[in-house]
Amino acid sequence: MDEADRWRHMASAPKDGSRILVTIRPSEQGPAEVDLAYWSNGDQFAGEGWRASDSSPGQIIEYADPELKCWMPMPSANLGRTSIPPPWEGDDDRNLDGSGI
Repeated sequence: MDEADRWRHMASAPKDGSRILVTIRPSEQGPAEVDLAYWSNGDQFAGEGWRASDSSPGQIIEYADPELKCWMPMPSANLGRTSIPPPWEGDDDRNLDGSGI
């Protein structure tokens, strides 16, 4: 598995506006799922925080920190891959990136 193809703790997610894949925790609205998101420093439409990449002015889709379980860098173009990775289904207290820190 490529180094980029692994889930990581949200604490290490980049907050520079780059697009990343995130696992959204399961809730009463449905099971865990993967979305494309980015960190926004805030603007006239909403405050700083995680937004879905398909947000648009006036229709901001924001995620509260507890809603997001982990993240993964955007995969490079791979003609053999036909879909996005499945959401992380592991335990929260388990290391996602091999780090015990």
